Amino acid sequence: MKNSGPAVSVSLEDADPLGTEPAEEPPSISQALVQDLLFKTEPARKYPAIGRIPVSQHSRRFLREYFPKATEADWSNWHWQIRNSIVSLEQIKRIVSLTHGEYSGIVRHASGLPLRITPYYASLISRSDPSQALRRTVVPVGDEYLASPGEAQDPLGEEDQSPVQGLVHRYPDRVLFLTTGFCSTYCRYCTRSRMVGNHGRFKGSFTQWQQAVAYIEQTPRIRDVLLSGGDPLTLTDSHLDYLLSSIRRIPHVEIIRIGTKVPVVLPQRLTARLMNILKKYQPLWISIHFSHPDELTPETSAACNLLADAGIPLGSQTVLLKGINDSVETLKKLYHGLLKVRVRPYYLYQCDPILGSSHFRTPVEKGIEMIEGLRGHTSGYAIPHYVVDAPGGGGKIPLLPDYYQGRDNDGIILRNYEGNTYRYPDRRPGCDAAP
Repeated sequence: MKNSGPAVSVSLEDADPLGTEPAEEPPSISQALVQDLLFKTEPARKYPAIGRIPVSQHSRRFLREYFPKATEADWSNWHWQIRNSIVSLEQIKRIVSLTHGEYSGIVRHASGLPLRITPYYASLISRSDPSQALRRTVVPVGDEYLASPGEAQDPLGEEDQSPVQGLVHRYPDRVLFLTTGFCSTYCRYCTRSRMVGNHGRFKGSFTQWQQAVAYIEQTPRIRDVLLSGGDPLTLTDSHLDYLLSSIRRIPHVEIIRIGTKVPVVLPQRLTARLMNILKKYQPLWISIHFSHPDELTPETSAACNLLADAGIPLGSQTVLLKGINDSVETLKKLYHGLLKVRVRPYYLYQCDPILGSSHFRTPVEKGIEMIEGLRGHTSGYAIPHYVVDAPGGGGKIPLLPDYYQGRDNDGIILRNYEGNTYRYPDRRPGCDAAP
């Protein structure tokens, strides 16, 4: 006879995050578990080929040279990519010839934003050229430890606009939901470098998730939830499914968005299982962080196409970075490539003044120059909004070249992309026509 006693309720907080996951699942969001279990190289372990992303010839060559004991099935498995990420001085020295500045930055990183690069993304960085764009975005340098005037750990004032831990409520109808403090690859100009990584202030937990969801439930004006972190797509399938379902069941939430760099640094994560999860929670939008056209590899292009084929609208977010993408031709090449894989360029961000970011930041005039160099010289779909996220929590402020030149009583004077001026009839209210 079956036991007819009362059912035992087990909270998510009490559940074993590892024991509840299927065998093919990676470790959970727990940062302690991440440190203990996630990042150890396991050459003897073989991984099933669960991915749908092709292995390019470039990746094959890199795999043979630097991971000779691994198979293409290993390479195609996102768990293997995370477990074998480059996280130490010894590992990065095998791949690149370090400059003194890079060596200094890596030695000191133990007290700051960690070094972490997936093998896939490491295959894209130059072995010998420290000025290469992709290398500069992920390899630490000593300049990260030089604070300049106006820089701050939390320049956007997110912590002052956080009603519960892990949630930022800056705009009336939408919130930023910080899901995890982990990324598969750490960008050196990260706005939330204070929060993520080994020594970050934010770890992510089920309790924090539940508190954030409860706040959203109790705040009917919230119609739009943006999942960020860290990177939400590094969560296990089960955790991501749970989180999306918890938010989607809230009646007044109309849109869920995910901000991620996973298709760029870990395209192998785009599995059939993940796609099936994402498709359940439409309308779902994804913003992908791109920095440079060299990131548009066959693997990343395939990942973007998988998402688009699933009916998920895709946009891009690009941070303007000195010496990396601060030229019109570089951005035009990136944006044209994005449109070919059905990603709409959405934001071009002025680099936030986080501590140690001066070597990345351009003058704001440079961003206006970029937009002016694109407008009229390519299609409107290839031109993002150039925005400054105002320090102190002021939100995103769009900046445009000065196309409006003034007005008279009967119209306004406009300047086009060629520098020619035109008059548009725009009579002010109350101004009668001449007899």
